[in-house]
Amino acid sequence: MNISQAPAVPHKPKPRRMRAALKWLHLWLGLSLGTVFALVALSGTVLSFQRELGLWAYPQLQRDADVAPAQRAQALERIVAHWQGQGMTSLDLPSDQFPVWQGYFPNNERRYFDPASGELLLTRNTGNDLILWLRDWHTHLLAGKNGEQVLGAVGIAAVFMLLSGLYLWWPRWSALAASLKWYRGPPTRRWLSWHRGIGLWLLPLTLLASLTGTAMVYDEVARSALRAAFSEAKPPKPPTLAARADAALDWAAVLRAADAAVAPGGPMAGAQLRRIGLPKKDSGLVTIRARAVGEWHPVGRSMVWIDPYRGAVLRTLDSTRQGPGARAYEAIYPLHGGFVGGRVWQVLIALTGLMPPFLLVTGFLFWRRRRGR
Repeated sequence: MNISQAPAVPHKPKPRRMRAALKWLHLWLGLSLGTVFALVALSGTVLSFQRELGLWAYPQLQRDADVAPAQRAQALERIVAHWQGQGMTSLDLPSDQFPVWQGYFPNNERRYFDPASGELLLTRNTGNDLILWLRDWHTHLLAGKNGEQVLGAVGIAAVFMLLSGLYLWWPRWSALAASLKWYRGPPTRRWLSWHRGIGLWLLPLTLLASLTGTAMVYDEVARSALRAAFSEAKPPKPPTLAARADAALDWAAVLRAADAAVAPGGPMAGAQLRRIGLPKKDSGLVTIRARAVGEWHPVGRSMVWIDPYRGAVLRTLDSTRQGPGARAYEAIYPLHGGFVGGRVWQVLIALTGLMPPFLLVTGFLFWRRRRGR
């Protein structure tokens, strides 16, 4: 036969080649990075109830947070005087949700103090507490900043896997009903139908959790992008205050000034004081985070800056009065952690954490059965 007359080998259409490449990527990313994604998500299910689990595991933390202002000031002064020199950087005020002082130290260590006396009640760290160990895994893969960057790459891969799975599932309208059906057998069809069926129904929540988690890893990029999308200027820098060696900090005056700022008629009326940022070596400024009315963040992103030498408020920031881009960024953490929408959203976020392990297991079982055949 003349070579010139040989029949031409048909080329695969480009869409088919792209689909085959997507299937390959979806499979092998799922079996590799998907394993890390599944374990991180599973830890998120536990962390959805970290406050409740902490109070259950440590009954000594179940105190009465309603103490007199004078007692609160004395307790704060005692805690700061003893523990700031040992590395404490900030301190959560007692609240109805968590009724003790919670001090933050380097290396993910936390200490808890009686709301009235300031007496040390408990020390927790990643070496003696499973919840804090899971939190470190969930946010840093137990490897600090390097682990956080790896986690960001896993988050990007997870978003790709979810969107590519949606693309690969997308059926013709005539086959829509069949593609949503769950089968009991044979095994190959069962695992595939469960993988794509349940994955489809919970895709919005799983995608939301993946996107918000990845955005928190690349927080500066996410913050800048959202502000740029709404043409918002950068927020003003916090005030500065030089440290004074000749003057002692008056913590009672600090709390009075902060209480006045959130009292009716104050610039932050109705807000709840949440976290005290202690002065640094080169600064005497006290920074208090507050949760404004209508704010989603459990600690709050509103700020009260105080001169502790004079007991005077220097400036305040109500995060609910920021532009839409900044407010959208502040909503990322509450949505991801299940802190908005009450118990219903908390449970939904916890269930969402079970979704990646389910997809990993069903995807693996389908691949193994099909490979065996």
